[in-house]
Order: sequence, then C-alpha cells, then structure tokens
Amino acid sequence: MLRIAVQTKGRLNEQSLELLREAGVTIKEEKRKFLMRASDFPVEILFLRDDDIPQTVAMGAADLGIVGYNEVAERGYEVDVLQKLGFGGCRISLAIPKNDEYTGVEYFNGKRIATSYPNVLKRFFGEKGVEASVHTITGSVEIAPAAGLADAIFDIVSSGGTLITNGLVEVEQVLQSEAVLIGTPGLSDEKMAVARQLMSRFESVQKGYGKKYLVLNLPVAALDEAVKILPAMRSPTVIPLAQSEWCSLQTVVDETELWTIIEKLKAIGAEGILVLPLEKIVL
Repeated sequence: MLRIAVQTKGRLNEQSLELLREAGVTIKEEKRKFLMRASDFPVEILFLRDDDIPQTVAMGAADLGIVGYNEVAERGYEVDVLQKLGFGGCRISLAIPKNDEYTGVEYFNGKRIATSYPNVLKRFFGEKGVEASVHTITGSVEIAPAAGLADAIFDIVSSGGTLITNGLVEVEQVLQSEAVLIGTPGLSDEKMAVARQLMSRFESVQKGYGKKYLVLNLPVAALDEAVKILPAMRSPTVIPLAQSEWCSLQTVVDETELWTIIEKLKAIGAEGILVLPLEKIVL
C-alpha cells in the first residue's frame, strides 16, 4: 500500500484530488478524514499542511507527496522530485515599492526583506553577494513595506494583482514553481512499481490538458494537403466513407491552434468538423 501526502485544503488540494480522480484514484470526500484509502487503487491519502509534506515524505511517513516545488526548495529536506504535474504554477519574486528606482540586485544591500521563504532568499542573496536583513513573516507579507516592517518583500506571485494593490512592483523572479510529485529516497521495488504506474497515469492525464479531438470529412483529393496541416502523434487516422471521393480524418490538436487549423481545413474543402473534449492520452 502506497501512502500519498496531499495538501489538506486550498487550491492545490482541489487540483491534486482532481488529478488523482482523473488517474483512477478515488476517495469519498464527503467522509474525508486525516487518512483515507482509495477504493480503486492500492494507495491511501494522507491530508497535511503543505509545509509539512516535504518533511513527512523525507521521513518515510508518506511514500509520495503532491506539493508546490516552492515548499520543497524552502524546507530543504532530502526527497526525490519524481514528476512535474503541470498545475499550481507560480513564482517567488522580490518586489519593492513602485516609486523606488530599481538598480539591480545591489538595491537590496542593507535593506530589510520580509518573506515566508527565508531559506530560498538567503541562498539567492548568497549567490549574488547581497548583504540584506531577511525577516520571516508567516502572515500577509505584501503589507510589510506599507506597515514599516520592511523595505521590500520576497513572496509568491501568480498574477501580480496583489502586488499592485499594495503599491509594489516585481523586480526579480528568483524561483519558478509548480506542483510536483515527490518521493521518499530509496523506496522499495514494490512501492516504486506502484509509484511508476501512478506516474504513467498522471502523464496520460497531463498530455490531455489543452487538447481537443478533431473529426472531419474531407475530399480524398485534398488528403495530402490536410495531412500537412494536421498535427498528430504519428499521423491522422483516415477512414473511407460510403462516397468514395470522401474520407474522414481524426486527430488530436492543441486548443491554442484549434481555430487556425479549422480555418485552413475549411479552405481545402473540409466539412462536418467536430471538436470533441479529450481527457487522456495514453502512449
């Protein structure tokens, strides 16, 4: 039985549980407890605070964990980063009052910096040769300059809206983060086999993100041109139709390119174009 630590609440909790569900790992949330067993896969889910997950995995109290890489980098525990999971993207950045003139990292020499990530920041300043006073704050870091507690901040940034609201501007992106699957170093062969099976399922779910399944009818005479237009994992599926001069094509396209591809296909005679949702791609 594999034990996976998951954040107990918040955005990463919801996205982690959704990923597990998409991968065929189901728990009954209405009866959620501290520790719950999945009904359809040999794992149990341990719900913890996000900052406790790296230590729990490093100690072997959980075999795997789903957590933001920012927490892995800050806590510094010995864990294996097994897989990037493609959600929970953010960055940890330095920000200063918007009316200050930023001259480069030397700006922070002698300054007081408020942060919830002191270890990441100290490593960064050490690499850059910056001597600054790092103050650890566990609450709302972004209000520290206005409250007179600090000259600048080092904090998580997603959209940047919170910085603007508090009169700050982002000046240095120090660490890029997203949700990752971490593992206890030296997992047994039996547990690692289950972990690899789960990672394969996660990869299949990830490959389906932002993809659409495209089905269309096309004159056979335009087939070669259509194949040049359409992306595919190997090549589009071509199916003959009852009318011998027509065929049907099926393929997977990136949602960001969908309308450009459709317009090109229509220009060469494609008809009856269906755009269908895609959940997973298993290679």
